[in-house]
Formats: sequence, C-alpha cells, structure tokens
Amino acid sequence: MHWLTPLLILAVLVGTALELWLTQRQAATVARHRDSVPGPFAASISAAEHAKAADYTLAKLRFGRLGTLVDAALTLALTVGGGIAAIDELWRRTALAEPWLGVAVIATVAGLMQLVNLPFAAWRTFGLEARFGFNRSTPALFAADLVRTVALAIVLGGPLLIAILLLMQRAGRWWWVWAWGLWLAVLLVMAWAWPAFIAPLFNRFSPLHDQALKARIEALLTRCGFASRGVFVVDNSRRSSHGNAYFTGIGRHKRIVFFDTLLERLGAAEVEAVLAHELGHFRLRHVRQRLLVSLAASLVGLALLGSLARRDWFYSALGVPRPSIHAALLLFVLVVPVFTFFVTPLTARWSRRHEFEADTFATRHASAAELASALVKLHRDNANTLTPDPLYAAFYYSHPPPLARIARLHAAAAHESYGM
Repeated sequence: MHWLTPLLILAVLVGTALELWLTQRQAATVARHRDSVPGPFAASISAAEHAKAADYTLAKLRFGRLGTLVDAALTLALTVGGGIAAIDELWRRTALAEPWLGVAVIATVAGLMQLVNLPFAAWRTFGLEARFGFNRSTPALFAADLVRTVALAIVLGGPLLIAILLLMQRAGRWWWVWAWGLWLAVLLVMAWAWPAFIAPLFNRFSPLHDQALKARIEALLTRCGFASRGVFVVDNSRRSSHGNAYFTGIGRHKRIVFFDTLLERLGAAEVEAVLAHELGHFRLRHVRQRLLVSLAASLVGLALLGSLARRDWFYSALGVPRPSIHAALLLFVLVVPVFTFFVTPLTARWSRRHEFEADTFATRHASAAELASALVKLHRDNANTLTPDPLYAAFYYSHPPPLARIARLHAAAAHESYGM
C-alpha cells in the first residue's frame, strides 16, 4: 500500500472529526446563550428574535453535520473506494478517444455528485429556510435555477474542460503553464461578462430609483475616489428574505448591487455606511490581494498536478489502476480540498483582519454609529447568532464575531461624538 492511501483516509477522518467536534462546540455555546440577549444588542434585538437566531443556527448545524458525513463518504467512495475507476472502465467500453472520454467520465462524476447534493439543496430551501421564514422561492423557480446552472456549466465549463484536457494531452510537461494562462483569461472574461450577461439570467437588475439615496451614494463614491458603472437593485426577494450588498465587474465596469430586501430594512445613512465598508475593501486593495493569492495558489496547484499526473503511484494510491489525464484531474480536484481544509483558520483570520480594516475605512467616510446600527439589523433580520463559540469562530468565521465588531464600531462612534 502506498503511503498516500492511508494519508488520504486519515486526513478525511481527522478533518471530518474536527468539523463535527467544532460543530458540537458551536451548538452547545449557542444553546447555552439562547435565552439571554447580549447586553450591547438588548435594545435592538428582542428575546424572541435572539431565540429564533439560536434555533436557526442549531438547525443549520444539524443539517451541516449530515452534509459533512456525506461529503466524506463520497470522497472516499470515488477515490480509494474505486468509484472513479468503475466509471472510467464503463466509459472505456464505448471506445471513446480523448478528450471525449475524459469529458464523459468527468461529466458523469460531476452529475453523480450533483444528484447526491440535490436533495440537500432542496431541503435547505424548502425545509430549513422555509421553516424559519426566509425562503421565498417556488419549486418551479428552484427547478429553473437548476436547469440554468447546468446549462451554463455545459456551455461555459464544457469548452474550458476540453481545452484543459487537450493541453494536458498535447502541450508537453509544461502544459500547466498554458492551462494557468487560459484560466486567467477565463477569469477576466467572466468578471466582465458576469454582471452584464450571466447574472441577469437568474435575477432582474434595475437602476436605483431613490434619487436622494442615489445622490448620497454618488457623493460617497466621489469622496472615496471610486468609479462605477452604476448602482443597481437586484430582486433577491424572489428567492429569499436575506439581505446583502456586493460589487461585481472589473475596472471601470464595476457595479454596485443592493438586494431589494436590504434596502427595505436600512435607512439611507445605514446604506451609505455599509457601502463605505465595501468600498474599503477596494481602496485598501483587499480584493486585489485575494485575487493575487488565488491566482498564485492556482498556479502552484496546476504545477503540482502537472508533476503528479506523470506518476503512476498517484493513480494507484487513490483507487485508479489505469492512469489517464482525466483521472488525474478528477483525483486532484477531489483530494486537494481534503488537505487544504486544515488551513481554513489562516484564511479566515486573514479575512477577519480585512473586515476590521474595511470597518475602520468606513468610519472615516461615513458614520460608525450608522454602520453599527446596520450590522445589528442585518444580524437580527438574517437570524445570525450573536454568541458563537470562540474556537468555532476562529476556525471558520470570515467576518469578526458580532460582539467584537460592534464594540469596535461603538468605540469609534464615541470618538466621533467626542471629536464633535
């Protein structure tokens, strides 16, 4: 037995056990504080709302445990369990040549994984989210979204997959350099095309009609030196009552998008403060840093794949007796997340630091008190727990825990008042 086989099994088991243990800690902490609203939130969040957030969190954690177990079992079944090998042998009976053999095998594995995850997605939407009053989607809309997603995967992902398989087959040992260049080009094209052509397939985007709010936002953009193609409102209320805001696009083609549910709940000054926070990510180059790290990681990953794909032991150790370019790609995609899971706390910590920095930026261009007020409303309306387990939060949270974040903003607001 090659050393990689027990290493993968051990990594899956340890990662799964760690996830379940952290989830249990989170559940115990949330349940323990269910009936006690933290002091800083007592004036804004009722005991009933706090209890709902706790119950919603506990339900998501129970649901997540099942997903964790299924993901672990599926990873082992497809790799060392021989799943990929069996699918590969089945398609070889058709006498397909590369890259079509690879496309068929990869599409089958992807379809199988989609089928396994489909009941979870349906239950999350029509069970969990509906139970707590967040779901607004219908079975017809859910099915339409699924069809559009699969169609996009075929239309956009299919040619990219064929191109990568051809590069692996014909471009020599340095194929991964060309593949990385292709990936970079696709990312840039998608960043440009997504807001204009792809996102509108799923949602309606309309210009912001509130002229007073629009003028306030444009003044903020001017103060922050930010160029945008416009401010848009997306009809997220068709699917969910959760609220959010985001940027999309690149260069001068960036768009600011608000969920209609967010605008229903926040005042103009609060919206301005939330936007100032998001602008902080751009002005402080957080988006650029994350993009560069992602591109560097993808280059390293492709280089590693290029090395492993030439070694027979990589295939045999992971349950595939017959080496092939498509098997190398599948195994790599399935196995790498098993090991990168253990660096989650580092990426989460980096993200939390960026969030604090963006908050500080926002307090220089908008009101710290209004940002704190907006965050309290978002936590309340999205039923986010206010009392996470510290270890769980340190491992997973990409945003600072609510109490720590609001405390910093309240301190900044007090400084603003004192300065006035």
